[in-house]
Amino acid sequence: MQNKTPQHIQLEFTSEFKRNIRALSKKYRHIRSDLQEIISELQLGKILGNKIKGVKYDVFKMRIKNSDIQKGKRAGYRLIYWCKSIENIILITIYSKLDQTDISAQQIKKIIEKFGNR
Repeated sequence: MQNKTPQHIQLEFTSEFKRNIRALSKKYRHIRSDLQEIISELQLGKILGNKIKGVKYDVFKMRIKNSDIQKGKRAGYRLIYWCKSIENIILITIYSKLDQTDISAQQIKKIIEKFGNR
């Protein structure tokens, strides 16, 4: 049986993601190391988290533990990413659950459309 996992998965970052990671890193020193394991798994082709309904794209939301606070994944970060293709994943946004409760499907669509028009 042939393995369908691509040899190389390209990760891209929206400007929204870059802006949010920069802002969060000022408040949470270990955010980049908290993300590293997840990024490695995505690059291996693993689909993590739950699919977001109401978005026409294959967009997923997942919880990530914030090692700077002692509250577990529930109070940690939320990573929103788009599986554009089997070889391309776009990290859309990240936010702290302590700072923001949720993100709407409409906001996600706007970020994706802005990314597509760059």
